[in-house]
Formats: sequence, C-alpha cells, structure tokens
Amino acid sequence: MAAEGLLVDTNILIRSVQPLDPSYPAITTALERLVRSRVGLFYTSQNLGEMWNALTRPITRNGFGLTSLEADRQARQIESTFLLLPDNPAVHEEWRKMLVDFEISGVQVHDARLVAAMRVHGLKRILTLNDRDFRRFFDIKAVLPQDLL
Repeated sequence: MAAEGLLVDTNILIRSVQPLDPSYPAITTALERLVRSRVGLFYTSQNLGEMWNALTRPITRNGFGLTSLEADRQARQIESTFLLLPDNPAVHEEWRKMLVDFEISGVQVHDARLVAAMRVHGLKRILTLNDRDFRRFFDIKAVLPQDLL
C-alpha cells in the first residue's frame, strides 16, 4: 500500500520529457520539490502506454513524432524516476464498478482507471494539468504543478 505519495498523470509524464513544452519549467520544478521532500511519485502501465502513444504519434496527428527507440529512452527515464503502481484484479474490479456508479463514458474511462488504481493502492492525490478531469472523485485530490511552486 502506498499511503503517502502522488500518482503522476500522463499529461505530466509527457511534458516532463519535453523541454520545449511551455509547462516544462513548472512541471520539472514541482517534481524536483516533491523528490527532495521524499514524496513517492507513482505511475501506472496505463500512464506509460498513453505516454508512448502520444510520443510516437505523428506530429500531424497531434503527437510528438518520436521513434520507438526515442520513446523507449523517455519511458526508461520515467521508469527509473517513478514507482510503478501494479495492475491487478482489484484495480479492474474497482474500475468496472466506478464506470457504472459514476456513469462514465468516452475518454473519461482512462481517468477512471487511474483513480481505480489510486484507490486500490491507497493514494489520495494526483499531479495533473487537468484538475477538472478528477472533480467527480471526491476522495481524490488533483494537484496542479503551480500549487507546489
């Protein structure tokens, strides 16, 4: 159980490896402060898959156009910096229950899966650029990078 820490949302992971992104300075400063404070920073396999998708998608399709080798290098950086929240049947069961209980549809199913992993592993906070994506989950606190500066 990860009692203290934050799940790092995919939008943070993607931008944390993109120095030219306008939000990069705030994100890296916030992450550095959390690391210095010894706060556990977590990711899921879903996060990494979503990051890989965005990094390798062509620029013409709103991606970053990286090769698989370049994406692998970025993924390894994430894996060596953050802690993996493992997927398991309890995460799946919590996610399925949440889909029905909250009447979740469309792209929101991805955020619900992250919240399910957080609930199962005892995390209460997520570092994100989109706090509104998590408002429906009253037991989860969305933290913006600028909140930590």
